[in-house]
Amino acid sequence: MPEYRRVLLDGATVQATVDGDELVAGDGRRIKTDEAQHLPPVVPSKVIAVHLNHRSRVDEFRISLPDTPTYFHKPTSALNSHKGAVVRPEGCKWLNYEGEVAIVIGRTARNISPAEAGEYIAGYTVANDYGLHDFRDTDAGSMLRVKGSDTLCPLGPGLVTGWDFHGKSLRTYVNGEVVQDGSTDEMQWDMHYLVADIARTITLYPGDVLLSGTPANSRPVRPGDIVEVEVEGLGRLTNHIVAGPTAIRTDVGAQPTESEEVLSTALGGDWEFRGIRAPRR
Repeated sequence: MPEYRRVLLDGATVQATVDGDELVAGDGRRIKTDEAQHLPPVVPSKVIAVHLNHRSRVDEFRISLPDTPTYFHKPTSALNSHKGAVVRPEGCKWLNYEGEVAIVIGRTARNISPAEAGEYIAGYTVANDYGLHDFRDTDAGSMLRVKGSDTLCPLGPGLVTGWDFHGKSLRTYVNGEVVQDGSTDEMQWDMHYLVADIARTITLYPGDVLLSGTPANSRPVRPGDIVEVEVEGLGRLTNHIVAGPTAIRTDVGAQPTESEEVLSTALGGDWEFRGIRAPRR
């Protein structure tokens, strides 16, 4: 399956193909993959994410899925890349990983059927749909700051074409240990359904990205952690967590909180402890 990556090469943004342990630019220049400065593999006009899709995640939260999927938007300013730093702002504690498969649109799509959707998909990449749950009390409806803050949408390492999404494993690692272990077969709505559903009312343009949902066991990470998401056939996306150098301003807007809504979501939907959890010290 061909794989394409966007990298900085001698100061210029280039698209390169993967050839073993090297990347090959269009003009023939080569660079070792491990030495390349990666960029997000695509330049989307929008990033749309499904709220819940993996059955293990639904079971973890002890809820039922709606009849049809619901979505939120991540601004393009949240985009990040393979080996990029994910910033946890000072004053925030509850930054969670969410390993996912990202769908990349290849042709302008509007009012298409699920059976046609595959013709409009350029390929797939790996994503980590980070959530800053400190803002969940104020942004749970829009998820804007929770999921859309700067650096919280790493994609990569490359765009893979011709990938069959059926029966593929998805694992997330923190500091080398497996923390999420799922499969695309546990998705309630597959990739084609998601594309067709969104395209009923929202035109999808080449490069646009749809995030397809995460399995169970999203948990908080902290500065110094190395987080990797590996999807069978798509590769491994690696990022590291860093502390933001400035605090959340206190002279405007809602402040980070540690309510039961925040804690139960960040720690895995342990709703049975709501209201009786021992105070955190």
